Amino acid sequence: MIQYLSENLWQLWAVLAVACLILELTSGDFFIICFSIGALFAMLAALVGGGFYLQLLLFAVCTVVSIFVVRPVALRYLHRGEDNRLSNADALIGRRGRVSQDIERGGYGRVAIDGDDWKALSASGLEISKGTFVRVVSISSTIVTVEPIDNDNNINPKN
Repeated sequence: MIQYLSENLWQLWAVLAVACLILELTSGDFFIICFSIGALFAMLAALVGGGFYLQLLLFAVCTVVSIFVVRPVALRYLHRGEDNRLSNADALIGRRGRVSQDIERGGYGRVAIDGDDWKALSASGLEISKGTFVRVVSISSTIVTVEPIDNDNNINPKN
């Protein structure tokens, strides 16, 4: 068995490369894929008859080079614009919804936005009746501040 493995070490490098690719799918930060690249170079060295220490050296060097060269390029091009992406409640600003419970003058009501029901406050402080389409102008904690929108824009309340 040991003799078989030493003669076909390229298969172990190939399995390591595929395993690292599978693990990379779960993380998405392009770090584990660098080990896969190193394993591919070590596999090529094994296929052309390179010794075990040469394979290890190629694995280590190619992995480190990939971390400093391939990873930044991949992050730059594949995660482009993610720093500016709105998340969580901030993504609600500008969304449209429908008043599900009257918003009282100077008080609160409820607004349905994309299937969720939010506590709402009128931006102008005026009453907004049930069924009126509104747009979210700001959010504070779990309370959205809304303003009514005209009937021409009510055709598609989800934006």
